[in-house]
Amino acid sequence: MSTLASPAPADAAPADSGFRAAVQDHAADLIALRRAVHRHPEIGLHLPRTQAAVLQALDGLPLEITTGRSLNSVVAVLRGGLPGPVVLLRGDMDALPVTELTGLEYASEVPGAMHACGHDLHVAMLAGAARLLSAVRDRLPGSVVFMFQPGEEGPGGAEPMIAEGLLEAAGEHPVAAYCLHVLSALEPFGRFSTRRGPMLAAADTLKVTVRGAGGHGSAPQFAKDPIPAACEMVTALQTFVTRGIDIFDPAVITVGTFHAGTVENVIPAQAEFGATLRSFSPATRERVRQGVLDVVHGIAAAHGLTADAEYVPGYPVTMNDGGEAEFAARTAAELFGEDRFAWTANPVAGAEDMSYVLERVPGAFVYLGACPPGLDPMTAPLNHAPEARYDDAVVPDGAVLLAELAWRRLSR
Repeated sequence: MSTLASPAPADAAPADSGFRAAVQDHAADLIALRRAVHRHPEIGLHLPRTQAAVLQALDGLPLEITTGRSLNSVVAVLRGGLPGPVVLLRGDMDALPVTELTGLEYASEVPGAMHACGHDLHVAMLAGAARLLSAVRDRLPGSVVFMFQPGEEGPGGAEPMIAEGLLEAAGEHPVAAYCLHVLSALEPFGRFSTRRGPMLAAADTLKVTVRGAGGHGSAPQFAKDPIPAACEMVTALQTFVTRGIDIFDPAVITVGTFHAGTVENVIPAQAEFGATLRSFSPATRERVRQGVLDVVHGIAAAHGLTADAEYVPGYPVTMNDGGEAEFAARTAAELFGEDRFAWTANPVAGAEDMSYVLERVPGAFVYLGACPPGLDPMTAPLNHAPEARYDDAVVPDGAVLLAELAWRRLSR
């Protein structure tokens, strides 16, 4: 475990928030909220039942609430009793198109949908943070924006929320933004982790159609076979990564689909494949974008074929601000003990649309281990697996950390 840097005087902790004690009054309700959301997962941007559950959980709090026009988002603003800046806290709400196989008593009741990534816990944590911070509103020097976001798993809810005025919701642009994400594996139960700089990858897509001329399989000389060229492209893309990309600023290219032909003895007129492109810096992302197009068109031309290659940009790199990552790490360690925090050594090749917020606001994306006791975190089912399980005993601690980050950041 790395040693945390000494806090700067400006980061000295304010008067005790009392959140760790206060959350016990809400713990049962927050876990009940998590399980209710888990039973009724919704996918994508339109989550009316989840939105209603969030609004009910926030009912009675001194919040200015708006809901999305083009999506079922919730933005709640808490205006403190003292002047100060704005901090944003985010929790995503959507589920995945996965059939649940956990056997939990509160398992999904919706066929083909499951909170396999733990966003139901994020909803409960953010609602808990809203309750905790509302209770100290009179002493709060500034405002907090609570961002309840749909569509993180796709097609992306952060961008439309920003377009609808998320970052201006409190009247001033936030000075910092924070979010938590639970892990069903890889991290021990209750441990927080983060890193400075890139936390998650940019995730883009390459779609390729290689066009030739069909013919009989016995006479390839009279056809223009797209399959060998497409196969060459697949292997050349891997060579491009190893020979065209800096190993200290890496990229990952994985071809996940490949389709061609209908029968063994017919040369098809075209072959298609699709790939996911992962990178960890804007410079490498651009290098990959241009490089994959050059590879595909160059090989097509060498075979006397043509290729349609579409680069589809996805989520950008999720980039933690170095100072805010230090602040989040220090806060977690001071609240829960040094053994409850560890620096993440390497970025994760998954992607997140919290990246759009962190492009505009300095902040930190923090992981929280939620692997149930009795399971080995190194062998437990991963996030997105139909068997993925999350121990909701972490919900109160997640709510406390979110609230404390806002409290301390505003109190500087």
